[in-house]
Amino acid sequence: MASGLPATDIIGLVFLLIVILVFVGLSFRVVKEWEKAVVLRLGRLLGLKGPGIIFLIPFVDKPIIVDLRINSVDVPSQSIITRDNVSVAIDAVVYYKVVDAQKAVTTVFNYNVAVLNLAQTSLRDIAGQMELDEILTKRESINLKLQEILDTITEGWGIKVTQVTIRDIRISQDLLSAIAKQAEAERLRRSRIIISEGEKQASTILADASKSYSSNPVAMQLRFLETLSDVSQRGSLIVVVPAGSEIYPTLSTALSAYELKKGGNGLAGQTDMNQRK
Repeated sequence: MASGLPATDIIGLVFLLIVILVFVGLSFRVVKEWEKAVVLRLGRLLGLKGPGIIFLIPFVDKPIIVDLRINSVDVPSQSIITRDNVSVAIDAVVYYKVVDAQKAVTTVFNYNVAVLNLAQTSLRDIAGQMELDEILTKRESINLKLQEILDTITEGWGIKVTQVTIRDIRISQDLLSAIAKQAEAERLRRSRIIISEGEKQASTILADASKSYSSNPVAMQLRFLETLSDVSQRGSLIVVVPAGSEIYPTLSTALSAYELKKGGNGLAGQTDMNQRK
């Protein structure tokens, strides 16, 4: 070429420009707001970077991006033998987050898998020490105990377990039928107890009333007349007391009290006339 750079120089410049662009592209990386970059330089821990734009030396620095948001892991159904030798299947979900990205990378190989395996073994241990009735009625207690165990162990991994939830507890159909029959029998037993208590109270009241009437004949006769009056509302009723009857004095006194209570002399007059006859 008569003027300008030789073709080889131009090609060299273009190649150099491409290398620079690639180098710059590999040197800068964007770390999101909810992430942290654990940077290793030639295999050694350099430190944490981000969020934002971070600078890396290409082929020398290696970033490991850690998500700091709450993550969830499904604990598959675990077949467990309870303390009373009943087979149950329990599955759960564990919510956790990374609070120390450096520990999460350098302490445990894969913290997601580690949390899952730990949740499985801990769930089996807890449920295996309980009876079926406790598992069915104390689900919240199992959640809290499992969370406490997981949180204590994963603290050294830079992990915080925020919540554990038992999703489902499954038992065999035969056992379900047996539990339903047991519940029905318990309801019948309670209803019989209630009826028996009612009958006991009624008999106590009747016994007290009998003692009261036996010591007060006037009250007994007055109650008798009130009953006759209630019956007479459905038709005509004549009370006949034989002459010389031993109950006449008591009956007369009761009639007087009854008429004073009712404000009339119908039954008393009629009874007195029959007595005179």
